[in-house]
Amino acid sequence: MWYSSTKSKSGWSKLKERKCCLLIGNTRWHWAFKDNEKWCFSHTYPDEQKLQSLNTSILKWAAVGKIPKNILIPSKQIKTSDIPFLKLPKWLGVDRALGGWAAFQKTKHQDIHRKGLLLVDAGTVFSLTKFKSDGTFEGGQLIPGLQLQQYAMSKGTENLFMPREINIPKDLFPLKTEEAMLQGSFQSLIGTLLNADRQLSIPIWLCGGDSEILYKNLQSHKLDITLCPNLVLEGMVDLIN
Repeated sequence: MWYSSTKSKSGWSKLKERKCCLLIGNTRWHWAFKDNEKWCFSHTYPDEQKLQSLNTSILKWAAVGKIPKNILIPSKQIKTSDIPFLKLPKWLGVDRALGGWAAFQKTKHQDIHRKGLLLVDAGTVFSLTKFKSDGTFEGGQLIPGLQLQQYAMSKGTENLFMPREINIPKDLFPLKTEEAMLQGSFQSLIGTLLNADRQLSIPIWLCGGDSEILYKNLQSHKLDITLCPNLVLEGMVDLIN
């Protein structure tokens, strides 16, 4: 299967008259659609009115965020119990299950799955999910993602405000408060990932909205890490093919 990593925050026009899959996230909707013979990916903000017009084109959908009422066809929903992994608890988020499934298939194909793998999804919630060599779920960690940390600080304090833009500053210890918030949050994600790597020493698969900026920062560290931003959507596509 050939995939394109093309992304767009305003990709509704690309979805018209195409068969697609939808993952409803906590802050954005994530789409996989077939363009000629390849699957491409797009990311939009929620829009129930536009979703209504696309409903008949949706092959499969899954959700970790709020599900629009009376639009999506229930029989087309992918749930965690539909993922062909061993011993997946029902409460595990379907995004973590789909990402784990896709990563496991890739590591198995490359014959690098013998130690298991760690799925790191850098989305609204920064999740680490560990799988054994046979695909069995083995636990994980959850912490607030980059933007969620900014939101928490701005709402939980009197004098900290949500940054206007999510741009990681170059200085490790910035002078400006807004930049200090961003750098501190970013370093918490980096530190969590590096500590997990030291403890486990297994292949890491990195996906999610903030995965590319994290991967860029991690290049100076000698990690066994693979960047695959749309891994969860690839898992959905694999299940329907």
